[in-house]
This record gives sequence, C-alpha cells and structure tokens, in this order.
Amino acid sequence: MRLLHTMLRVGNLQRAIDFYTQVLGMTLLRTSENPEYKYSLAFLGYGHNPEHAELELTYNWGVESYDMGSAYGHIALGVPDVYAACDKIKAAGGNVTREPGPVKGGTSVIAFVTDPDGYKVELIQRAEYAAGQGLR
Repeated sequence: MRLLHTMLRVGNLQRAIDFYTQVLGMTLLRTSENPEYKYSLAFLGYGHNPEHAELELTYNWGVESYDMGSAYGHIALGVPDVYAACDKIKAAGGNVTREPGPVKGGTSVIAFVTDPDGYKVELIQRAEYAAGQGLR
C-alpha cells in the first residue's frame, strides 16, 4: 500500500491553489470539474503519484466554509531550513502561526502555517530536503 493523497475541502478553490502554489511552492498537477455533482478538484504537490503523495483540494460549489471539527490535526512538510521557509512564507503573505523552534519535549525544529481555510500545515526541518526537495 501507498499513501496517494490527502483531501481538504476548501471554500475558494483559486485562493487555496494560490496559497499552496505561491506560498508553499507546490505545483498544480491537474484539475477537474464535475458539473453534475457540483464540485471541482485540484491536485497539487511536489511531484506526481505514485512517487509523491498529492494534496487534493475539493470545492463543493456554493460552500464557502467548513467546520474544522476536533479530529483534524495537520499536514506535515519536510523543509531543509524551517527558519528560511517561514521567512519566505511571510514574504509571500502566508500566516505563520507557530514560529520556528524545537518541538516541545524534543529536538526537531518545527513551525506551523495556517492556510486560508484554517488548515494547519507543519514544517519539519529535515536535512535530506536540502537538495531542493520539499518547500521551494
């Protein structure tokens, strides 16, 4: 088995695409429309399936917001330098909601960003992403 994608429901598809491409450096991989069932999809990521998991954004026509509930946690992205990534995110208009620093009770350096729909994205510093992988 392999993780293929994670789906998030968004209130404005273009706004969400702009955040994930312009602020987090993902690539828009493909889109589709389903007029019969009134929804649109956008798949984004740092590469295509099956080598890379993708993020599926679902816009249900006419629905502008969702209740987050208490079960959702976050999406995690590996980055070579959390501090530099947060600087780039802020410069692009992104919302860093937890500044970079060690995770409580550990040594991993993390930060959190919130997307325009309120979803949390964790940035985790990983040396293996220094060669251009992860957040660009």
